[in-house]
Formats: sequence, C-alpha cells, structure tokens
Amino acid sequence: MKYMGSKNRIAKHILPIMLKHRTLEMTWVEPFVGGANMIDKVDGKRIGNDYNKYIYALLVALRDGWQPPAEVSEEYYKEIKANRAEYDKCLVGYVGSQLTFGATWFGTYRRDKVGKRNYSDEAKRNVLKQAPRLKDVDFYNLNYQDLEIPPNSLIYCDPPYEGTFGYEKGKTFDHNIFWQWCRDKAKEGHTVFVSEYNAPDDFKCIWEKQLTQVINNTTNKTPKPVEKLFTLNGFEKTKERGLF
Repeated sequence: MKYMGSKNRIAKHILPIMLKHRTLEMTWVEPFVGGANMIDKVDGKRIGNDYNKYIYALLVALRDGWQPPAEVSEEYYKEIKANRAEYDKCLVGYVGSQLTFGATWFGTYRRDKVGKRNYSDEAKRNVLKQAPRLKDVDFYNLNYQDLEIPPNSLIYCDPPYEGTFGYEKGKTFDHNIFWQWCRDKAKEGHTVFVSEYNAPDDFKCIWEKQLTQVINNTTNKTPKPVEKLFTLNGFEKTKERGLF
C-alpha cells in the first residue's frame, strides 16, 4: 500500500535482520504500522497500530474483504476530502492515501496528464493484492504509548522521523518521550528495533544504506538521507554498501 515513509523498498534488507532474532512465541508488534508494508511480510502473531483513524479503518476493511471503488475521479476525490465526516472512514483512508501524488495525505490528486495510466485501477489492484497478507493481523487505533504489548514481543517502530512530517497534522510528535518509551520496553524484556535517520547514543545502528529518489519522473536521481535500523539489544551490524 502506498504510504509516505513506506519501508517497502528496504523490507528485504531489514526484515531478515530482525526476524533472525524472533522466536516462535514472539508477537510481531508495529506501533506505527502505516501502510502495513512490513507487517504484511511477516508470519505468526502480529499486532499493527496506527494513530490515523482513517488508515486504521482502511487496514481493517481490507483485511475483512472490503472492495475499493473501481474509479475515483478528481471531482470525487475533492468531494471526499472536503466532507470526510460524510463518508466511511475506510473510503476516506483509501482516497486520502492511495489516490494522492507521492502518497502525501490528501495532497495533490494523482493524475496522468497524457492519459496512459489509470491510477484508480492501479491503486485498487495494489491494495487488493496486499489484503490477503493482512489476514489475522490485530489492528488498533491508539497512541503508541497506550498499546498493550504481549510479553517478550519483537517491536518494530517506524515513527515520524525527526525533522519531517508530524504524527498527525497540527500535533507534535515528542521524540524524547518516544526514545524513552523504547528504553522502557527493552527493559521489560521486549526486542526493540527502530527505523530512523538518527538516534540517541545508547541506540546501536545495526544496518544502514543510502537510498535515492527519482526527480520529477525523470531518470535523474539524487541521494536521500541514510536509512538506518537501530536497536538497544546489542546485535552485530550488517554491512551494506552503495545506493539503491
């Protein structure tokens, strides 16, 4: 599912690192599940939480068999954007995330000026392809601090990166509180991993890689900040080089 900050591109790199430290009885927990592009590649007991009530509703609906509309015109997009309370939350979540340029929440409507691509059809096919992999995931719509986590879980956090978009429009994400929460969870016996660009000194970077991004739909690429995976559990670093 398209989502700003999605880890779909790096899942194949960081998932094996985390999963080798997961035992059969451990629950996989994502307090910031977003577009579920990591949790959908994990087996066993899974918990996914997101503070955005519309994204939460969309994930639950997809898991339970909901079918998105075949076509979402720009006019329909704008109507839903302006009158969100009048539409089902799952539809708002779908339109607001999947039919917008760059997966920016209700940003510019995603269109093809030359008429070669049907983004509505692509979005529908993409989420329906993902839906079966969400079966049996327990989804919640809570502040991450209020999420009840089973003992001895593996917690993967993909929080709002410091210096980027906030937790929710108009609200500030307190990174100091978040990092302390991670420390507390590790002390409780959980295995904790965090995706970020930077972390406090007591968090160990065990993987990093430079990403690139395409500029203005051309073949030109520019480096983005280095993606990193941190932990408090003292695992050895996995080395990877180069851009991707």
